[in-house]
Parts: sequence; structure tokens; C-alpha cells
Amino acid sequence: FLRNLSQITHKSHIVVAPTGIAALNAGGVTIHSQFLLPPLTFLPDRFLPDEENSRFVNQNTLARKHPLNSARKQVLRSIDLLVIDEVSMLRADLLDAIDYRMRAARGNFRQSFGGAQVLFIGDLYQLPPVVRNEEWSKLNQYYKSPWFYEAKALEQDSLVYIELDKIFRQQDSTFISVLNNLRNNQTTEQDINLLNQHYKTPEEIREVKEVITLTTHNYKADEINQRELQNLKTPSYFFNAHLEDEFPESMYPVAASLELKEGAQIMFVRNDNEGKVYFNGKLATVKEIKEDAVWVELAESHRRYQLKHVRWENKKYAVKEGNDLKEEVIGAFEQYPIKLAWAITVHKSQGLTFDKAIIDVGQAFADGQVYVALSRLITLEGLILRTRINTSSISTDRQVVAFTQSNHRPDQLPEIMKARQQEFIRYLFEKTFDFSSLTKDIRYILKNQGEDGFSEKSMKPVLSQLVEALETEQSNTEKFRRQLNEKIMAGDTNGLVERLVKGSSYYKTQLLNHSKTLLLHLESMKLQKRVKGYITYLTELDQTLTKKIEEVDKAVFLTEAVLRGDEKIELTHLAQERSRERSTMLAEVRAQVEKEPTSLKKKKTTKVRKSKSADTKNTYEVTN
Repeated sequence: FLRNLSQITHKSHIVVAPTGIAALNAGGVTIHSQFLLPPLTFLPDRFLPDEENSRFVNQNTLARKHPLNSARKQVLRSIDLLVIDEVSMLRADLLDAIDYRMRAARGNFRQSFGGAQVLFIGDLYQLPPVVRNEEWSKLNQYYKSPWFYEAKALEQDSLVYIELDKIFRQQDSTFISVLNNLRNNQTTEQDINLLNQHYKTPEEIREVKEVITLTTHNYKADEINQRELQNLKTPSYFFNAHLEDEFPESMYPVAASLELKEGAQIMFVRNDNEGKVYFNGKLATVKEIKEDAVWVELAESHRRYQLKHVRWENKKYAVKEGNDLKEEVIGAFEQYPIKLAWAITVHKSQGLTFDKAIIDVGQAFADGQVYVALSRLITLEGLILRTRINTSSISTDRQVVAFTQSNHRPDQLPEIMKARQQEFIRYLFEKTFDFSSLTKDIRYILKNQGEDGFSEKSMKPVLSQLVEALETEQSNTEKFRRQLNEKIMAGDTNGLVERLVKGSSYYKTQLLNHSKTLLLHLESMKLQKRVKGYITYLTELDQTLTKKIEEVDKAVFLTEAVLRGDEKIELTHLAQERSRERSTMLAEVRAQVEKEPTSLKKKKTTKVRKSKSADTKNTYEVTN
């Protein structure tokens, strides 16, 4: 679903996840790396008691001690959609920290996540977010539970809840019924009896081959794997991963140094998208190791297969020339896509599929553990219980059940979606034809950089020209938005589109002119010295202006598509045309700068020192 979404959506977006492995699987980046969040607990409070400062952060300390750099700001300003995968692991306080970063980076504190759309993907019936007792003793003053949906960021905007209820892993209706009862805290005595029919004694389990054990604790899984490996009398071989550039240890998908022996039971940890020989969770046995060649025999089919190295890439998002959002590979990890697999924890089994497994959940300690373990199996016939299941070890967080029941309304979903689409059109007009963020950004630059020291006194500074031009249009823009909303309310679709086409064309022309003026100023300043900070401001302003041009450019096509009820909206042609316009404009601007007199290009800027009595600022030369 996520990969398909990334291919078809017209929205500029990034994908983030709570952990490194989850981010790798989702093809995205970790939340902490994208938002530069420290490993501390976020409190949605304006003030932090002194004694709490070392373990907690809030908006003020994030802004002062852990500021976002320009590159990440540009990414967050460029997106229309933020996708958060594996949301069951996302804590409410972390989501509020994300919300603050988005608002601050986008300069929009009025709307949650700075006005960007957010898509949460995950299964809340699986394992809950991790929160230590000392953290929860403080967090429970702000949140009813640690689940993401309790975040303050979601209080002003209700979620649209869509449940994908087609089951792919299991086909047996009896097994599906048992699993659903486990999810919903409705397990019956008949369900427990049915499951416990699959209990086997230790002697019986020792006779079972080609099977993995799912257990509750890391130490138990590690003990089983190491014991079984040591019991093999064959020699050990070590295979080291190949690392490139940035790939932190916390993201290693498998061991960097992999110890294998002939006879070892292993499990593949990703799908074979090329040959379709194995899948994530498929078991195999090492049959032969010869120099660098490792041959395994797949469980069930007993097919012989030579292991091949697989490459995992660590990525980051960046805004490139033309203000396009791109994925950039910053590191890689190459290794065999396997791990020792006599045992694995329930937590690490999420997303895996097994034909057969020994389930050891007698010490289940977290809500959803029993459900996650059992739901990894394809059939009940593949279930082997090391310990019998009793009702005391089965639990699903009642708050999750209540949240799901109150939000899962499939009968109302068509109406909800239609209403939200109408809201989207109104919001689209309000956001697209509002240029206050541009004027705000320019005034911020003027306030921080000053104009008094500009050497060309006969020429009005470029930024002041832009502010004046934008503010001159303000009353016309407000009138235009009112006209559009009136036509929506009146149901005048044809009149709406006709007015929108004319208005969009007018505003795009104006914005392109402003963009050329700004680019000319920016390219000229790049030839000056000691203006690095100023150029950073101008670059961010250029990005904001380019994003506004994109919004205006897309407004007509998006509105028409929503009104028609299109399921897929193709805007590639618009993006290609904007890219050509941008390239042409940059070429013209750079050619014009090159024609400027040499003395003007190399002229040094005048630095004005600020005295104790004078309220002067550092100044920069403006060229036109």
C-alpha cells in the first residue's frame, strides 16, 4: 500500500518511521533524524521545572538547544504530505514534537503540522509504544495514554479512519475468528481450548524440525540461538558486511559480522523481489559453506539456493536545484539478508510470516503480544505451543479497542470522504491564494539583516519592492477568495472553474515576475563576500516563493479532479513545465548577472559596526 501510494500520489511527500529498521522497510528515514529530535521526552508545556531540564524538552528548548538546520527546514516546507509508518510504536509526545517542528519550519502555527496533511499507517492492535515508568510519571499529566492519537496536535483536527480489513496471511475462517476475538478482547473459552490443542511437550518439540520459536524476551531468543549454534560440531565461518559512508549501527538490518555453520537454521529478513525464491520470514538450513559461497536448503520445499548479498540504503530527503524534493542515498549496508533463526522475539517478528512456529508466550508482558505471535502463522496446523495459553496472558489495550470502535465507521466513510473533499477545496483556495507567509518571511529577513547599510542609495532594496508588490495585491486576493467560496456554496461548478482559471493565470504571472526579481538578487549576492547567512535567508525565501508558484499552478487541475471524483490525479506535465520555466529563468538571470560591470560584481559589502548607542545593522549591497 505504501509503495503504491508513493508511486501514484501527486503530493510532494516524505516517509518517516519510529525506528531505523522500520524506516528501512518503509523506504524512508527515521523520525529523529528527519526532525533532529534529541533522545529526550517532549512535554507539551511552555515551562520546564529546573530539575526536569536534563531529561525533558519542550518547544523552547527544542528551538534554542536543538534547532533545525536549513536543509531540513527546506524539506519540511516543501512537502504536502507527511507519511508516518508503524504508527503503533509512535508515542503521543513524539508526535507533538513533530507537530511543533512542522509548524515552526513552515511558519504556520495556526494549523496542526503547519498545514501539511499527515497519513498514519499501522496496526494499533500490535505492540504498544514503549514508555518507561519515570517518563510516564510525568507524561500522564498531559496524556491519557502514550498512544499517538492522544497527542495535543490532533485535538483540533479529527482523523479520517480507514481500516484495510482484507486478510492476506490467513484463509481459514476458524483461525481468523480466533484472531479477531483476540484483537477485540472477546476471546471465548472455546477459542482457548482450540489453541491449547496445539500444546506439545518438550520431548515432542525436540523432534520437530525446520521450525522457529517465537518468545517474549530478547535474552530467551538469544539463549536459544547461541545454544543451538554451539551444539553444532561443524566449524564457524564469519561473513562481514560491507559498509559505505553513513549507516549507523542502530539501523543495521542484520548482524555486521554474521557467524554461520553448516547445519545452522537461518531466516530471510526481506523479500526476494527478483527471483521470488524466498520471502521475509522464510526459514532455511545452511547446507554447505565453501570459501565465500553459502548454500542453503529452503524449508518445506527443500530447494537448494546460493545466498546472495543484498544492499540496504540509508537515505535522507533534500531540496535540490529547482526546489524539487529528492531522495539522497547517504550510506549503504551490504550483507546476506539472513539471521540465525532457531528463535526470535515476538516484537521482532512483526511483519513476518511463518508456515510453522513454536509459540512461547507464557510470560507475555505487553498488550497484543499473544495476538502478534499467533497472527504470524498462516494456518492453525502450523501452531506449536511450548506453554499453554491462559486468559491472564491475553490482553488488548482497552483504550485502543475504544478508539477503534469510535472511529471505525465504514458505513459513514463515503459521506465523510465527500465532506472532507469539499473542505479540501476550500482549504486549497485559502492556502493557495494567501501570500501573507511570503510577506512575513521577507519582513523577518529585513528585520534581521536591515537595509540601512545598502550602498546603492538610489535604488529601493529588492526585498522592500517584493513586500510592497505583495501587499498591494492583498485586498484583491481576499476578494478573489470570497468569490471562489461563494461559487462553491452556490454549487456553481462551471463559474468556479472559469474564475479559478483566470485568477490562477494572473497570480502565476505575478509570482514568476517576483521570482525572477528575487533570483537576480540572489545570484548577484552570491558574488559578494561575507553574506553567507543572508544568502541562506534568500534561498529559503526562494523555496517558499517557488512552492507558492507550484500551488497556484496546481489549483485548477486539483479542483477539477476532486469535483470529477478522480481516484488518480496526474500532474507530472505541470511539474515538467515548471522545471523548464525555472531552468529558462535561471539561465536568463545568470546571463544578466554575468553582464554586470566587473567592478560591481567584485565590490565588497560595507560592514557597519553596531555601537552601543546606534541601532544599526550589518548591511549588504543590492544589485539589480
